[in-house]
Amino acid sequence: MKMKIFVAFITVLLFSNCTNDNVNTDTEVTLTQNEINDLKFLREEEKLARDVYIYSYNKYKLAIFNSISQSEQTHMNSVLSLLNKYGIPDPSSVQMGIFVNQDLQVLYNNLISQSNISLIEALKVGATIEDLDINDIDDFIINTSKSDLLTVYNNLTCGSKNHIRSFTTELSNNEVSYEPQFISLEEYNSIINTPSGGCGNN
Repeated sequence: MKMKIFVAFITVLLFSNCTNDNVNTDTEVTLTQNEINDLKFLREEEKLARDVYIYSYNKYKLAIFNSISQSEQTHMNSVLSLLNKYGIPDPSSVQMGIFVNQDLQVLYNNLISQSNISLIEALKVGATIEDLDINDIDDFIINTSKSDLLTVYNNLTCGSKNHIRSFTTELSNNEVSYEPQFISLEEYNSIINTPSGGCGNN
């Protein structure tokens, strides 16, 4: 009788382990190639924003560039946490102004050249970067249904909305207006006319 009970126990244990293995395999989460590409691009795009703002702060010593560059570092860290979670190599260089993505490298070089012209142009560059970020993340959101990616994307969009409001406010104080280049005029007006860009403070 004891032998039968022992055999039955071993059978249940083996079946249980097999079932657990199957559950773990079935629930393993992987990213699509589009999701991987989006995260790698976004990591460098947030670095571009940070590097440009650090450059502008060093040149003009206006506080807005310093505070928003720190926020962009937080955004970079958020994307890096997703890259690490899914085992994706980090494309971001530790060197300022250096990018693996050559489109971003060209964009960085052009934005730095524009920022060099004057403080007003540097503020326009800030608004342009945030304009582009919002547009790109809107596209990335379409490419995923994963809750962790969507949470980061929504947080970054929230931050970019607040940043573009800050830059356009500075421009308005200097009697200069900004016209959106990437998002629609309707979306832009909604952002700047809504307290905190329609989301939390960032």
